[in-house]
Amino acid sequence: MRPGELEESPYARAGSRLPRDRAPNPGPGSDRAPLPSGRRRGRHPTPRALARALPALLVAAGIGYDLLTPRAFTAVPFFTAAPLIAAPLSSLRTTLLTGLAALVATVVVTTRTGPPTDVHTITEIVTVATVAVLAAAINRVLRLGDQRLASAREIAEAAQRAVVPEPDDRIAGFDIAARYEAAQEDAFIGGDLYAVQDSPHGVRLVVGDVRGKGMDAVAAVAVVIGAFREAAEQETTLEAVAARLERALAREGTRRDGTDAFEGFTTAVLAELPHGGSGGSDDGVVRIVNRGHPPPLLLHDDGTLRTLAAHEPALPLGMADLGRWPDRATESGFPSGATLLLYTDGLSEARDAHGRFYDPLRRLAGRRFPDPRALLGRLAAEVRRHSGGGMTDDMALLAVRRP
Repeated sequence: MRPGELEESPYARAGSRLPRDRAPNPGPGSDRAPLPSGRRRGRHPTPRALARALPALLVAAGIGYDLLTPRAFTAVPFFTAAPLIAAPLSSLRTTLLTGLAALVATVVVTTRTGPPTDVHTITEIVTVATVAVLAAAINRVLRLGDQRLASAREIAEAAQRAVVPEPDDRIAGFDIAARYEAAQEDAFIGGDLYAVQDSPHGVRLVVGDVRGKGMDAVAAVAVVIGAFREAAEQETTLEAVAARLERALAREGTRRDGTDAFEGFTTAVLAELPHGGSGGSDDGVVRIVNRGHPPPLLLHDDGTLRTLAAHEPALPLGMADLGRWPDRATESGFPSGATLLLYTDGLSEARDAHGRFYDPLRRLAGRRFPDPRALLGRLAAEVRRHSGGGMTDDMALLAVRRP
């Protein structure tokens, strides 16, 4: 069987990549070939840079319009538009200079045949001066709003990092990377979660997705992660950890009002990596308990890929009232050089313009990555490109490599 061919999935095949991707580097350590030396990408002006240049172009266009048209035609619309466009895009100083330039241009073109004596000419000058002052006021209001928004973003980012902190790069000999991609640009808080805890029973991990959005989801995330960290230290089995999370969400549900009091649930997958190998060998194991979550993937260092599916399906956390099944951990080999990937459905349910889902099995089969961080960075970029930057759900990624 060649690397990248799987019995578990008909979709896995070697060399899967996006149509615009360059051919992968056949050597180990990277899945992308470097750009040839001396080859540079052309630089083009960004839309924002062009928009910032527009006020100056409008002033110049107004002067040209006045010079090329009869006296009865006026260029005031060009001069009034220039500071209004500069206000939301530029600094206060630039907005004032733009307004001053528009006012000077208005005076020059209206008085080039003599001093302003008619009411029409004086009205044009006053109009441009008024608009310039209003543009400066608009700029000031927008800048204050931007400062408040930046402060709110900093607070949200601090809250996200406090609730879902990024794990260390290396824990108990394992290389670890985590990544959170919010569906809304510049948003930090959401209902996806991940956590890594080194315990006396091994390195334990959880990745989950809380039903709902907003602060209720964030509160549930805090409950799940807090309960996980405590249970990971105290419970001897992964099944017992899952049971502690179930009880924690049940207690939280009795304190929540509305629909979430009886419909709230969390899909989650828990993993346990024993310290060292299995029985002293070079290869280790990974134990998985899945509660209604997308199954983890195991990427071997030769490019082959396996899905670590649960032998028995189980309900998500928080749905014990619908039925109770004892959790049973699924144990699989975790050889040296392999990478364990846990993710939320923001990855597997990302759609392109034609409604096609992003398929991590097909995309990752046959590829090799130098470390977990490179894997997650590549995945996040591909999902953004696949969905055209319009993700509809948050995405949490956690990758662990056994060197």
